[in-house]
Amino acid sequence: MFTIENLARFQFAMTTIFHFFFVPLSVGTVFMTALMETIYVKTGDEKWKKRTKFFGSIMLLSFAVGVVTGIIQEFQFGMNWSEYSRYVGDIFGAPLAVEALLAFFMESTFLGVWMFGWDKLGKKLHNATLWIVFVGTFLSSLWILAANSWMQNPVGYAVRGGRATLISFSALLTNPQTILEFAHVTTGFLLTGGFITAGIACFQILKNREVDMFKPVLRLGLLVALIASVGNFVAGDQQMIEVKNSQPMKFAAAEGVMTTTENPAEWAMVGFYNQADKEEIFGIHVPYMLSILTYHSPSSKNPPIQGVQELNKKLAEKYPEAAKELHGNFVPPINALFWTFRIMAGISMLMILLSALGLFWTRKKKPWLYENRPWLHIYGWFLYAPFIAITSGWLVTELGRYPWTVYGLFTIRDSVSPNVSVGSLIFSNSVYFLLFCFLGSVMIYFTVQRMRKGTEGAETAYVELDPFNKESFSVHDTQDEEETSKENEDKEANK
Repeated sequence: MFTIENLARFQFAMTTIFHFFFVPLSVGTVFMTALMETIYVKTGDEKWKKRTKFFGSIMLLSFAVGVVTGIIQEFQFGMNWSEYSRYVGDIFGAPLAVEALLAFFMESTFLGVWMFGWDKLGKKLHNATLWIVFVGTFLSSLWILAANSWMQNPVGYAVRGGRATLISFSALLTNPQTILEFAHVTTGFLLTGGFITAGIACFQILKNREVDMFKPVLRLGLLVALIASVGNFVAGDQQMIEVKNSQPMKFAAAEGVMTTTENPAEWAMVGFYNQADKEEIFGIHVPYMLSILTYHSPSSKNPPIQGVQELNKKLAEKYPEAAKELHGNFVPPINALFWTFRIMAGISMLMILLSALGLFWTRKKKPWLYENRPWLHIYGWFLYAPFIAITSGWLVTELGRYPWTVYGLFTIRDSVSPNVSVGSLIFSNSVYFLLFCFLGSVMIYFTVQRMRKGTEGAETAYVELDPFNKESFSVHDTQDEEETSKENEDKEANK
């Protein structure tokens, strides 16, 4: 259990998942805050300015914690995956360098301008700075997902001197996996922003804090959540079709297909599997459904869907060297993939349903939801659902690539650092875990504090943040006055 490979994988999973909590949170809240400020600029309604500042303060918190967790993630790459870094450095370096020099620079610069630019810039210009931040976050996501997509479906490369070398930058960006993964992930960011906004508004209404201020926010959050949820569902469907073609083993494990299907194929709604024998222990199946989900048609002319057993034999024949290293086992953790995929898909459909119902229940003619406390609680706590869905989706993506770090090219065993020890990994895992607990607690504590203070508290927070505000110099002014007074007193005494 405590092997270098397992501990390095655990650390990668822990750092990536925790960092990935803050990516959709940051991008989603940037979008919602920019949207609210746009409404303020268009309508001139000061209430929307207060709402913008309230959610903007939560956005800034998520950015701060997200940057720290991102740095920790890079540390673990350098420590535990040196062989992987050596092998893919030429390819990974390009998109990550662009991400850091262009996208992250754009985000951080204009975020500072927005944060300190209240009442110093014109309304439209100030609002534009936040939209630039939003564009920067999307560009940042594009470059990181391009790097990850290359690991899933390597294109535009050549192996020279035992290292992968990039020969086509355009192939990296036009990789089908990049396009579909980007669409799926970024719509996930937007729906997270929608449900976070709606959930916080529900808690504020439940606590009877500025109820009229947060009712329109709840409706706006649900509207964004509905549009983004539908887009996310469509993008996810297309991405899974691509996975079936480029990574059939991941697809077969996620759908619980142990042996090649007949046509039309039945879908395993519930299933438990024997990993060693690659067999189903128990399952509940729905006729025709897997063909409909995969090909959008129950036709018997569809190609059969290959099962885990057959695919494992094919991979062993295709990659004989890796087969020796892995003892012929190319099968990812089937039960984990099967259930995380269903959790993601199930929550995805639930998000569409709840956002649509929420909009209907908050319509002007009969705004029933605002007075219904049980359902307000459900919508409030549902703000955590996008994080569960996104984490499940990320586990499907990463676990399903087993045994490869770069699909078909480089295995996990070949990727770990040769000079790390079990003891050092246990120590760094423990430190990271405690640090993540602390950072998560800080984020929750300050968010709850911000909610308690409401929109008026957020207004004060920006005054405190502004380094150019007169009050920021008041301490120094007072000190100067005290020093001048003391000098005068000394002069009088000397006389």
